[in-house]
Amino acid sequence: PVSEGLCQISWTPLLVLGYLFYLLLGAMVFQLLEKQAETHFRDQFQLEKLKFLQNYTCLDRQALEQFVQVLMEAWEKGVNPEGNSTNPSNWDFSNSFFFAGTVVTTIGYGNLSPSTVAGQIFCVFYALFGVPLNLAFLNQLGKGLNAHLITLERWVQKPGRAQVVQTLAVAIFLTTGTLLFLVFPPLVFSYVEGWSYGEGFYFTFITLSTIGFGDYVVGTNPNKHYIPVYRSLTAIWIVFGLAWLALVFNVGANLMEKFLQLKWHKPDLSLAEGDTTKLEDEPEQPRIHIPS
Repeated sequence: PVSEGLCQISWTPLLVLGYLFYLLLGAMVFQLLEKQAETHFRDQFQLEKLKFLQNYTCLDRQALEQFVQVLMEAWEKGVNPEGNSTNPSNWDFSNSFFFAGTVVTTIGYGNLSPSTVAGQIFCVFYALFGVPLNLAFLNQLGKGLNAHLITLERWVQKPGRAQVVQTLAVAIFLTTGTLLFLVFPPLVFSYVEGWSYGEGFYFTFITLSTIGFGDYVVGTNPNKHYIPVYRSLTAIWIVFGLAWLALVFNVGANLMEKFLQLKWHKPDLSLAEGDTTKLEDEPEQPRIHIPS
């Protein structure tokens, strides 16, 4: 028990350092990839504003900035500035159902939020009870998926099963989930939303991992006509996809912990083996027999 505690203390700092290093690495790469593009888009936007003022001389810069501010406020309230007042409501039942799903799953795209005080207060209490309920539901759903995985492992581990068959069975389980939740959905989103497959896959993973940036959200293009249950069906897909991806993440985390523990257990095992060998090599002490 003492050695297990020492090993736990030993590999925990390594995990903390690895975590911080991973964050620093991500920050450096994102800055390298995105900062220059941001500068380009900012300069391009300022150039477009200058062209607009040149074409419409009746406007001054202050009036244009006020109009841009109105557009920004409309966007923050969930109103798409494109189109006109005939755009479908963001708060019909299908969209409200989708929003409720993003609240309890903590995805929180950020493109839509309650604007009334009553709506904000209800959202707080709805999330207060909904998030634990969602966690309990996903936990139960994950147990069901895990039970099927354990059953599959027991089946393939029967005597006479080859190691290749075992690996193939687990690979089929993971491949099926990958196809259902990560590969096929981007095809649907690409067709319905007009995205590329890469954009659809990006949205799929960002959504199911509950990152939810909000840069890509289904059912928000005012120029497209969606079926009424489109976003509701997407919300149901999200729930089951969350459970599957959470199981995959959990397996990955367990494998990483086992790898770190195994790495730090090895020196202790070698020391223990060395001590055992040393004791075995020591000659047995002669026993003194005292006659009675």
